[in-house]
Amino acid sequence: MTTETSGPNTKVARVIREYDLDDIGSTLEDAWTGEAGERTSLRDLADEFNEAVLEAALRDIDASPLSVEVSSMYKALRNGSKSSATRARRRLKREGIDVDKLTGDFVTHQAVYTYLTEVRGASLPAADEEMIDRKIDTIEKLQGRVSAVTESAISSLANAEELDCGDYDVLVDVRAVCPNCGTDTTVSELLRRGGCDCTVKPDSTDNS
Repeated sequence: MTTETSGPNTKVARVIREYDLDDIGSTLEDAWTGEAGERTSLRDLADEFNEAVLEAALRDIDASPLSVEVSSMYKALRNGSKSSATRARRRLKREGIDVDKLTGDFVTHQAVYTYLTEVRGASLPAADEEMIDRKIDTIEKLQGRVSAVTESAISSLANAEELDCGDYDVLVDVRAVCPNCGTDTTVSELLRRGGCDCTVKPDSTDNS
């Protein structure tokens, strides 16, 4: 299996090295593939990874954080109101943490996916891949059916002289648009990728 030191220099791999989170790679992989029981979603894994980064940052300054405190502080930084996020940032700054750098090291679920597949060579169980393929196949068949029905309707109306001609190209493209980041992609691509590249905050950015 490819290691963090020899594989692609993804963001997750870099953060693992920087924060000495050497054991977290195998934990992420086992949770995603279901080796440790039920599968964990990429979004949940990203949150768990980011909490581990926050905890490591606090540990480095001898803050000895409690797990519940880490969790609540992370939620305030990522999902909290403006006031709760400001309080969390101020507290971390008082502890001597570079908050902008810390939050910049937080990753998205897509970055976790890139790390697991490109660095660790992990993949979902065959049953999950087959389920995705079946869903995509169903959607594409429905697209084909809509296209055929539409072409038939146009032809019928043209023959009845309700349209000027029946020679139209019919395009059926089912797309998904993320309300957070505005990513516009085909549903098939969205399902294969496991989501878009957005973070919780619409104006946040993240590199794989």
